[in-house]
Amino acid sequence: MRKRLSNDKIQPTKMSENSKPIVEFRSVSFTIGGAKILDDLNLHIERGEILVLLGESGCGKTTTLKLINRLYQPTAGEVLVEGKATTDWNAIDLRRHIGYVLQEAGLFPHFTVEKNVALVPTLQGWEEVKKQTRVAEMLELVGLNSTKFAGRFPHELSGGQRQRVGVARALAANPDLLLLDEPFGALDALTRNNLQKEFALLVKELHKTAVFVTHDLREAMLLGSRIAFVDKGKIVLLETPENFLKSDEPLVRAYLETIENFTDF
Repeated sequence: MRKRLSNDKIQPTKMSENSKPIVEFRSVSFTIGGAKILDDLNLHIERGEILVLLGESGCGKTTTLKLINRLYQPTAGEVLVEGKATTDWNAIDLRRHIGYVLQEAGLFPHFTVEKNVALVPTLQGWEEVKKQTRVAEMLELVGLNSTKFAGRFPHELSGGQRQRVGVARALAANPDLLLLDEPFGALDALTRNNLQKEFALLVKELHKTAVFVTHDLREAMLLGSRIAFVDKGKIVLLETPENFLKSDEPLVRAYLETIENFTDF
């Protein structure tokens, strides 16, 4: 991306005490096929923070993410975005207000980079000149030269480049909220580390809110202003990274002990 970070921990944007959460989970449960995936989840996501959902595969992290953009609807309780229940939103309008980044970027293979990045602005009916200008701005923002990359197809890009395009697409319509589902998980260690640092700086500079799913403790420590540790559909602990490492919660300690050299943080 356009800037390199120092090794300093990124701090969340401070909001006023009267600022309302951008996302709220109110006693949310989600059941599918008789199996309870989430159980009485209560959570506030504050504006300007990077909230990391951390936990093992199958614990409910991705389900939580998909409830925010109404890919799923709660079985009980309600999820609010911008103070409005997701079930009261038009699902398409809601998703167009939220940037979404997947592992492997989720780019359309038959679209050029330019068309991928311009997807939501196109759906929103932006004028062509405005779209082209925005695509160029977003590609430059994530460190890709527009002249060089706009006409390429996803298969012509490296994994890191595809993820950069995915972030550019998520930001193109200027959403306040970004959802990221293990976006850097499939990358090599060096590329992943660089993108993690650059992403954290980018979110802070643009004053965005991000909800980031991972099972990687180091990624959670680097990116999160708060970490929500999820186990069997419940939030076991919600803390800052520093306090997370100090927690005496048995499930958290057991998780930390599976991570080699976690005390290095």
